[in-house]
Amino acid sequence: MQSSNLDSSELAPPYASVLLQSLKEAFEKKYGESPLFYARAPGRVNLIGEHIDYCGYAVLPMAIEQSILAAVTVNDAKTIHLANANPIYKDFTVSSEDIKIDRNNPQWYYYFLCGVKGIQEHLGGDPLSGIKCVVDGSIPASSGLSSSSALVCCAALLTMEANHKSLNKVALAEISTKCERYIGTEGGGMDQSISFLAEEGTAKLIEFHPLRASDVRLPDGAVFVISNCCVEMNKAATSHFNIRVVECRIATKMLAKARGLDWARLLKLSEVQASLGASLEEMLRLVAEVLHPEPYSREEVCRVLGITAEQLSTDLLSPNTQHVTQFKLYQRARHVYGEAARVLRFKSVCDEAPSAGNAVQRLGDLMKQSHASCRDLYECSCPELDRLVEICLQSGAVGSRLTGAGWGGCAVSMVPTDRVEAFLTSVRELYYTPDPHRAALEKQSLFVSKPGGGAAIYLEE
Repeated sequence: MQSSNLDSSELAPPYASVLLQSLKEAFEKKYGESPLFYARAPGRVNLIGEHIDYCGYAVLPMAIEQSILAAVTVNDAKTIHLANANPIYKDFTVSSEDIKIDRNNPQWYYYFLCGVKGIQEHLGGDPLSGIKCVVDGSIPASSGLSSSSALVCCAALLTMEANHKSLNKVALAEISTKCERYIGTEGGGMDQSISFLAEEGTAKLIEFHPLRASDVRLPDGAVFVISNCCVEMNKAATSHFNIRVVECRIATKMLAKARGLDWARLLKLSEVQASLGASLEEMLRLVAEVLHPEPYSREEVCRVLGITAEQLSTDLLSPNTQHVTQFKLYQRARHVYGEAARVLRFKSVCDEAPSAGNAVQRLGDLMKQSHASCRDLYECSCPELDRLVEICLQSGAVGSRLTGAGWGGCAVSMVPTDRVEAFLTSVRELYYTPDPHRAALEKQSLFVSKPGGGAAIYLEE
């Protein structure tokens, strides 16, 4: 299969080829014809840098082999026919002239339509070509490995191809980040950026404003193992994620006002640091000086900022956080500035001494610190994830932490190469085997990962 779009001519990787053949058969059974082309967008594992991309800070993910795949034909009917290879997901049909997304009902096809609508708006709002599409995927749903964002990216990419348009990877990542907000998720762009900008064999430091990606060579002598705690979490179906976004936004205003900045125009904690020309260590001291550890009430936020309750609801809260009455500003800001510093230290260790004997241990320590901050300051873990991380460390990992939004999903562990088999056996016996539900999911929930390539189009031969 030959690739097109994205300035790419690579062939489908071996792990995708098998899935593409299965997807082709599902498409032919569904529609009675062969696909014209295929689109693939990978999931990701974030090695460090959790919940800081939407605050403007760099993150350090890598793409994984697990991906979202779609088989597509194009027609002039201006109708989008969507089907899923997994029978538990319903088919959906909609006119390309009337795409509406119900953010109160986060079905799989609405994520797909986020990508379609984002491209449609980028192209000026004109009706799009009709498509028939079957979607499949190997990313466990609601696992924190970015299955929903990969679906959005895959849909955006195939919509460009179906309409004979071309964009570079950076532009596609930025459009996909914005259009996922149609379904109510106020993310920062890490998931979409690594899905498009990933390259085989390297992790990436993803920076924002402007968006750019730098290679990060991971140290010799260790691999990353992903393990799913088997608690599902859908970002768009709860307010957990957006509450944290709102708390960081309010903390931004509080810190900026305390230092005499034009706080009304600042939205991200990174903007306060940039405006002050301060280091991350200085920002942590500022948090301790300005914000108190006790939760802030709505009334206190309004009093400090000099705004009305209506302005708080309209300007600072999102539609699904209108019910929140208390905000933990000190804890959230401490996590963000501390985590941003850990990302830079992680990359520095990789750059300076990827083969040094202590590099693996130093990176492992940063991962452990990251999980503790996510658990205690950002409160985005859950008991099952904490237990899994504990078991991973007991089983020989030098570092382990939650990855993704949290409140369920996966942990990522750094494991010395010579301990991998013993590690997998131990985690299997201690976490998965004792629980029938986990045991049934273990084969797709515990695996070694390596940096994979980014999104691509493959033409049918």
